Amino acid sequence: MAESSPSARITYGGYLRLEELLALQDGPDGYVPLPSNDELHFIIVHQTFELWFKLILRELKEARELMNHEHIAESTIPRVVHHLERVSEIFRLLADQWKVMETLSPQDFLAFRDRLGTSSGFESWQMRELEVLMGLETQGRVGGMDPLQHMKRLAQEGKVSAQALLDFETTTNEPSLNDVLKTWLSRTPIHGSSPGSEGDVDAVRSYVDQHLEAMRQHGEHVIAHMIAIGHGDEATVRPRIEAGVSGAEQFLMEDGEAIRHRAGLLFIESYRDLPLLSWPRRLIDSFVELEQSMLLFRTHHARMVERMIGRRMGTGGSSGVDYLDATTKYRIFVDLWAVRTLLVKRDALPEVSEADFYGFMSNALPHDS
Repeated sequence: MAESSPSARITYGGYLRLEELLALQDGPDGYVPLPSNDELHFIIVHQTFELWFKLILRELKEARELMNHEHIAESTIPRVVHHLERVSEIFRLLADQWKVMETLSPQDFLAFRDRLGTSSGFESWQMRELEVLMGLETQGRVGGMDPLQHMKRLAQEGKVSAQALLDFETTTNEPSLNDVLKTWLSRTPIHGSSPGSEGDVDAVRSYVDQHLEAMRQHGEHVIAHMIAIGHGDEATVRPRIEAGVSGAEQFLMEDGEAIRHRAGLLFIESYRDLPLLSWPRRLIDSFVELEQSMLLFRTHHARMVERMIGRRMGTGGSSGVDYLDATTKYRIFVDLWAVRTLLVKRDALPEVSEADFYGFMSNALPHDS
């Protein structure tokens, strides 16, 4: 076979389109004077963030598509976990990347801050899109700001492209990762019973009742122990324990019926040592890790900005650090965090019905949910 001509050979620089990439750090067209060393540093750091956001969006969309099916084969779950774990590692890397920004002193930043104009990190449509993709709802945002309406306004002003708006609208109109996760959890076999099978409603309600009773019994032991060691009297300890059980009932029940996706989540977390539940609980852990790594990224961002500009107003008119601190309170996969409050130790739980269903040698259908 004839060798490729030198002009046709792909080089490292050609494959990565380095000449084009390295020509993108001089600021907008007509940006005079060219960025100083400090401003160049600022631009490169933020461009790098956006490149990673592009990959995060691809990984999370792949994970969502794998889960957005009526039936999910057990072999699919490790693939979803792989995508989520990669994104978690990226967010941890990005959290550390803020340390590079901290090599910029406040005075160094003030020297070119005015050149940013009214641009703001909030205008990063990729960051807003990945929040929507994960499932952050408008009512959960600071001030209840609607990101889609904000994107439409930016598009009307010519500040984002029509394609960026279309991608954002598409993501907004599709199920979020949190949506597909809840649907998947709702199909969890509980004591061998699956949705649609005869008696499933009663089986799930019975499981919830049994778990609440286990919490009550465990609570009595806790009350007795706290009183015995002198860490309170019954009048102060009992209301706190009973409030926990009452909160668990509200979490698991609605209008007298069990909320199946929450019951499924609790079942997986409570009996996570069962072989059939090994990958489902790994998937749940991956979602928790994803959100935790994102919160770490937000926290490091807020501290970097406070170190740089103190409590100044943000360039885009936001409250600056106060706004960033508020975003560290965001929780998307709320149920995955809340269920930990309901757990009791393994030997206090009722035995699993249809235990063979969850064993290595089971001939039953896998967690095809």
